[in-house]
Amino acid sequence: MAVAAILLTVGIPSFQQMMRNNRVVAHMNEMISALNLARSEAAKRGGRVSLCPSTDQATCTGGTNWNNGWIVFTDTSANDSTVTVGTVLRVGEALTGAPTLTGPTSVRYQFTGNTLPTGTSVQFDYTLDTITQRVCISPVGRPSVEKVATSCP
Repeated sequence: MAVAAILLTVGIPSFQQMMRNNRVVAHMNEMISALNLARSEAAKRGGRVSLCPSTDQATCTGGTNWNNGWIVFTDTSANDSTVTVGTVLRVGEALTGAPTLTGPTSVRYQFTGNTLPTGTSVQFDYTLDTITQRVCISPVGRPSVEKVATSCP
């Protein structure tokens, strides 16, 4: 009985940390996948494809809180300064486990795969309990996951 109690005392916290780590990896993979889809679709379609936070999975909610989900969509705006939702290509569901994910009000890819405005990098900050990650999108549109102490290029 004592051995079982000791094993549970040691094993449960390790298991909980492993579950948190797996959740972080899953959330980061989901975000990177959405960014890569937007970038490749922009190149394939020869036009803008964007992402934005969305609570109804149909329109952009504005703001910088991405916890409640997001959408990847064709951006039918007539100019580079506004975002207009066209066809929704993918829906990102609300994140589980009460993390925080903050980022820009939208990420816009042009047909070249670069982000708009051209020459700027974009970042998302993610926190779950004591785990913190940063998703950086380089000026040429390539997303990567970095440690939060690392500044985006």
